[in-house]
Amino acid sequence: MGFELNHAIVRCTDKAGAARFFAELIDAPPVQASGPFAAVRVNDRLTLDFYDEGAFVFGHFAFLVADRDFDAIQARVLARGLPFGSAPFARDQRINRHNRGRGIYVWDGDGNSYEFFTADPLGGGAA
Repeated sequence: MGFELNHAIVRCTDKAGAARFFAELIDAPPVQASGPFAAVRVNDRLTLDFYDEGAFVFGHFAFLVADRDFDAIQARVLARGLPFGSAPFARDQRINRHNRGRGIYVWDGDGNSYEFFTADPLGGGAA
């Protein structure tokens, strides 16, 4: 198809705090300043750019991850006592098993949700 997502802007009320939360959640390199953004490098091709000016509207960001990365993220969520759930608005402290994989939703202090799953929701396979 020729398209690749390079970055997305995450609206928040405290860009440094929100970026640090996400970077720690995924065990990413330290946050970098990038113009008016606090950038977190997700991988060699994608950054999330945290922005705290203007009106806030929550966002949702979903990541297809390998089993070992899912395990590590879930362990960090549990160790920090973060709210998580099996569906977009369910903070039920459970994981889902869609398409024979595992999935989890985690929320930051602003209500942005981060979804991590090991099988493509549209049935395209595992990470």
